[in-house]
Amino acid sequence: MKTTAIIASALIAAIAVAGTAGAQDKTEKCYGVAKAGKNDCQTATSSCSGTSKKDAQADAWISVPAGLCAKIVGGSTAAKKG
Repeated sequence: MKTTAIIASALIAAIAVAGTAGAQDKTEKCYGVAKAGKNDCQTATSSCSGTSKKDAQADAWISVPAGLCAKIVGGSTAAKKG
């Protein structure tokens, strides 16, 4: 029984370490592409994620892999006005 618990613990630890390896990838904020209520963080008019009022709200952003925002129609790495 103890051997099974040790092996299970080792497997869980290995999976946890493997899962955090990808967390070091570079990301960037992409403004103007989030669906309403799907933004990642605050906007100029709200203080929480998931509170954007309309699709493609100019000051609402989502986190995307670095370089992807430039490939999305309407995406910008800086907040837009309006």
